[in-house]
Amino acid sequence: MIQRMPKFKFDLRLAASLMLVAGVAACGGGTTTDGTATEGEAMEGEAMEGEAIALGGDVALTGAGASFPAPLYQNWFINLNGEVPELQVNYQSVGSGAGVEQFLAETVDFGASDTAMKDDEIEKSARGVIMLPMTAGSIVFAYNLPGIDELKLSREAYSGITTGAIATWNDPIIAADNPDVELPSTPITFVHRSDGSGTTAVFTMNMVAISPEFESAIGEGKSVEWPKIGNFIGAKGNEGITAQIQQIEGAMGYIEYGYATQNNIPFASIENKAGNFVLANDETAASTLANVDLPDNLRAFIVDDAGAESYPFVTYSWLMVYEEYPDAQKAKAVEVMIEYGLNQGQEEAASLGYVPLPKNVRDRVAAAADVLSPDYTITVR
Repeated sequence: MIQRMPKFKFDLRLAASLMLVAGVAACGGGTTTDGTATEGEAMEGEAMEGEAIALGGDVALTGAGASFPAPLYQNWFINLNGEVPELQVNYQSVGSGAGVEQFLAETVDFGASDTAMKDDEIEKSARGVIMLPMTAGSIVFAYNLPGIDELKLSREAYSGITTGAIATWNDPIIAADNPDVELPSTPITFVHRSDGSGTTAVFTMNMVAISPEFESAIGEGKSVEWPKIGNFIGAKGNEGITAQIQQIEGAMGYIEYGYATQNNIPFASIENKAGNFVLANDETAASTLANVDLPDNLRAFIVDDAGAESYPFVTYSWLMVYEEYPDAQKAKAVEVMIEYGLNQGQEEAASLGYVPLPKNVRDRVAAAADVLSPDYTITVR
């Protein structure tokens, strides 16, 4: 259970800034409701066992954005409500593009995106923006080929599939890397996102770095123009692509690793920058993240990492919260939500196909978010 603890009176914004630069944890954990520590109470940093969070009444938070982390977030918020019954969090999986739009329009309390907001987007927010990497995961090439559970795709192969240059499964380029696999002559139906998507932004950012042909034919962004030739079809959200792959024999599409594993959809081992074939899993994703140095603003764009065991398509996924919440009760609730995600939420991540964040990253996220409410201090365990 989330605990609350006493909080000493000091400048939280200054303290959080200093801790962020130092890369250490936000001090303390939990709060008293009035921001003071009375004589005989636990010293800051010591848990007060059995004392549950009190928000002073029911609070409802609404968020919208990326479909990539949606299964994880929705699981978090159900379980959070079990620990803090006063707090209900509703998250809508509408895609990163729509999530950013709703966040900037202030129709939600927080947003989510698989690609960090850029400076020109942040400047549009009247209330300021704090970008918080809350989870990470891989984007996989999932496919539907009955009887074929293992498949290798070279950089030339997956670049050719995504540009339409390779149109059938028994193409010589695919066959060369799979000599022991009886590949069918089935046409390849490539399923891509039809909505503005952070997953697409991450996917195309990497594809542009990998393939000059992809760069000239398609380019990068949350929304791109896919080829009009061949069997290219669009679907909304990771959910939509997953469903299309399951329904169409010969289909391939890019989806978040957790969607593939939860739905028992096979996905290819792909060639990385080092020339090795790697399969997306916790270890290869963690290998990629280990080579990433998060800057002070916690925004990092991971592009075709060169590590020998690195999986090429890995991204953090961010929550977007406002720097200011006029409603003090809601500000405290947002911190409680973030604290749950940084602790119990990370323990739930791996089973749903996401990469748990290392503690040094969680400490920095806590420090960045701990300026929202003077009545609460986030603890990272």
